[in-house]
Amino acid sequence: MTQPVFSKSTKKMIAFALAIVVSLALFLSLAIAKPPDDDVNAVLLSAESLFKAMKQKNYKEIWQYLSAESKRSTIKAVYKSLRESKAEIDREQIGADFTEGGELAKAYWNSYLNVFDPDTVLQQSKWDIGFIKKDSAEISILYRKSKHPAMLLLYREANAWKVGLEETFRSRRWLLP
Repeated sequence: MTQPVFSKSTKKMIAFALAIVVSLALFLSLAIAKPPDDDVNAVLLSAESLFKAMKQKNYKEIWQYLSAESKRSTIKAVYKSLRESKAEIDREQIGADFTEGGELAKAYWNSYLNVFDPDTVLQQSKWDIGFIKKDSAEISILYRKSKHPAMLLLYREANAWKVGLEETFRSRRWLLP
């Protein structure tokens, strides 16, 4: 008959050590998978603030909550439209107008808000965090009459969460008239 490789007390110590390692691994995976409440609150607050600014038609504040890419894309679209109408204006002037909530910003956002009602997001939709990573996040927004949620993208820029309207809806642009 062969002798056991480990004694009974050694087996118990190994089992105990494995239980600790597995428990620690499980705890760490849960801690890593769940973003801190501060991040969740900051992401949700940024998105909510954007839609509230839209509802209030606070053009200057809308601009503050947009990602750099969304701002760049908006300026590019307005510039292209103005150039086609032979207006003499440069991109810096357009950006400054949007930053100050000027006439171009007012015209642009009023047009945008003619087809988008912020209350559908603020009052008639359910919000859930899709994910939060170091520099990006996603919010699932399910409108009460819809079967599929919209996935709103946000980006951390200069230590603040910014909404990526352009990044979120870029692929759907071909659906617009």
